[in-house]
Amino acid sequence: MASSVKHQYHLVDPSPWPIVGSISLLLLTLGGVGVMHDIPYSGYVAGLGFIGVLYTMYEWWSDVVKEAQQGDHTPVVQIGLRYGMILFIASEVMFFVAWFWAYFNAALFPTEAVGGVWPPEGIITFDPWHIPYINTLVLLLSGTTVTWAHHSLLHDDREGLKKGLWATVGLGLLFTTLQAYEYSMAPFGLSSGIYGSTFFLATGFHGLHVIIGTIFLAVCLLRAYKGHFTPTQHFGLEAAAWYWHFVDVVWLFLFSCIYVWGAGSVVH
Repeated sequence: MASSVKHQYHLVDPSPWPIVGSISLLLLTLGGVGVMHDIPYSGYVAGLGFIGVLYTMYEWWSDVVKEAQQGDHTPVVQIGLRYGMILFIASEVMFFVAWFWAYFNAALFPTEAVGGVWPPEGIITFDPWHIPYINTLVLLLSGTTVTWAHHSLLHDDREGLKKGLWATVGLGLLFTTLQAYEYSMAPFGLSSGIYGSTFFLATGFHGLHVIIGTIFLAVCLLRAYKGHFTPTQHFGLEAAAWYWHFVDVVWLFLFSCIYVWGAGSVVH
């Protein structure tokens, strides 16, 4: 007797990637801690874990793409995917809240250890109206190009989709290049007290998110050339656009609070 589907939910096939990814993350964490404590062979353990994480990401997301192409992502499933992406971005927001909290706690209540002022004595801050300002313009422009790509797809304009994605990926690479150059010219380092720690952790993790978002969009560009997206089914592109806008907004807060306010304020 032939069976018939009674619901719109997609029941995934058994997958090895959750356990493989968990083991890889454990190896990466243990190896990273070992490297920090100069434990022999820790670098090999961390490298093995890192390779495992990358391989898991590739294979797991490839399975998700295959599911989408097979028609498993029904409208109900897409709602679940959207909720998942929203919750993921919300968790990322709280991640950056921690860095902003650390920065403002140190800036608004500077201790005697840093001279009772902010920025601490001896710290030469970046000029916010040089590379940071250029990078702000770059990210704001990239927000418009990714929106261009999305709206082009909604109107079934394939060329506009590709051009918008190419422009966004290029702007993402430009941002990363400019930030790397800025770091190379930094008059302070990660070990330069609380200012260096909070500055590089906040801006560095944002830079990591820009790299991740650029890869995300590059994959969408590849999928666009393969014809994976349609005006009615393109959650992968939509999720990438959401993530990129989140990265843009975080940078605006970083630029306003750390580069502009942090460089120009002196708190006694």
